[in-house]
Amino acid sequence: MEDRTEAACRICGYDDGVPLFDEYGVPQYVICPCCYNESGIGDDSVSQVRELREHWVAGGAQWYEPKLRPADWDLPTQLATIPQRWR
Repeated sequence: MEDRTEAACRICGYDDGVPLFDEYGVPQYVICPCCYNESGIGDDSVSQVRELREHWVAGGAQWYEPKLRPADWDLPTQLATIPQRWR
């Protein structure tokens, strides 16, 4: 069976190594400290993911937990980590 573990947020690309979806693709309902999306809620289709991402970016791509934002954070670099399937 294919390992479907995902650690990068489908919305913003934030990846701290914590699995958001386990090896079977089951959501772990983890809230992203960057965009505040909860894995498994509204991120199960590409159209939903794109809509949520558009809304987050249009709102200034604000961090939900700013203290976790890296000093050298770069939005385009982070967005580039979004798995191809969810772009």
